[in-house]
Amino acid sequence: MELSAAFEERVRQMEDARNHRLSLLQAEKEIQAAKSRLLGAKVATARRLEHRRLLLERRAADLASRTLAARAVIDATHARRLVVARDLSLVRAEIEEAERKEEDWDRFYESKRKEMQQFQAMSQQFEVEASKEVQMLKDMVSQLQSTLQEHQSSGMYSNDADIAAAEARKSDLTSKKAKLDESLASARQFRALLQKQLQKAFASQVGDQKATQN
Repeated sequence: MELSAAFEERVRQMEDARNHRLSLLQAEKEIQAAKSRLLGAKVATARRLEHRRLLLERRAADLASRTLAARAVIDATHARRLVVARDLSLVRAEIEEAERKEEDWDRFYESKRKEMQQFQAMSQQFEVEASKEVQMLKDMVSQLQSTLQEHQSSGMYSNDADIAAAEARKSDLTSKKAKLDESLASARQFRALLQKQLQKAFASQVGDQKATQN
């Protein structure tokens, strides 16, 4: 009986030991499973972090590329602004020069217009007076010729002094008439020259304005 009780006790102890080992083994399995799940979670987290890192690097590269592109656009815009500012400065200078030339032309044209008006008035007055004097000289010459013809036809004798005086008077009147004709011709030539100068100056001004506009 004592042997049987000892045997049973030994069997029970062995059973308890086996159960304890099984419990330990099960606990070890659960621990390993927990470690595996933890490792898997860490691996998944690491992969997500790596993926996020790659995304962030790509985004950073994209942002860097956009920044460079934006910088290039800014630099190009700044360069264009400088060119436009320079062109505007040149245009302003050209406009100011054109305005100055236009003012100079206006003053020149006004001066020449007044000179032309004064000259035309003087020329007209001179022509009227010269025409009257020429007509008067023509009448006097005609009268002298008529008087000489009357003397010659009537057979009347005149002394040499009267004839010489008449001839001298006729020559003087003829010379004055020639000088008046020359003065009239010179006045007409000067007026025509002045008109040509005005037309030439006006054409030059128009050409400068067209060149400035183009």
